[in-house]
Amino acid sequence: MRRLIGVVAASCEKKGLEPPSRSTVYEIMATAPGPTYLVADLPEAVRAALYNLVDESVVPARQVAFYCFNYGDVGAMSFAAGLPWLALYQASRLQGFRRKSRGLIQAVLRVRGIEDGRA
Repeated sequence: MRRLIGVVAASCEKKGLEPPSRSTVYEIMATAPGPTYLVADLPEAVRAALYNLVDESVVPARQVAFYCFNYGDVGAMSFAAGLPWLALYQASRLQGFRRKSRGLIQAVLRVRGIEDGRA
């Protein structure tokens, strides 16, 4: 996170702008629109984890991560672990993770060097 804020601050200073506060950066990360996926384009293991959605549904990546870690098999969890960092950060902020699933996403965040969104 320090590196991200440093890059943003340096970019702002080059342009003569005041850098945003840490809280502003965190708020943007929490609310920024992330990537979305068409269910039909996802691997079978991921579609199985998204059990209540039809193939024509468009799902935010954070929700894909949430469902894969909570309801998916190893293939779905592996897919979720490789999602973009913003999706994992936003997913970590969602309520309703099962205890073991919360541990899995926290481990992925730690290994990938992503700050836990609940911290």
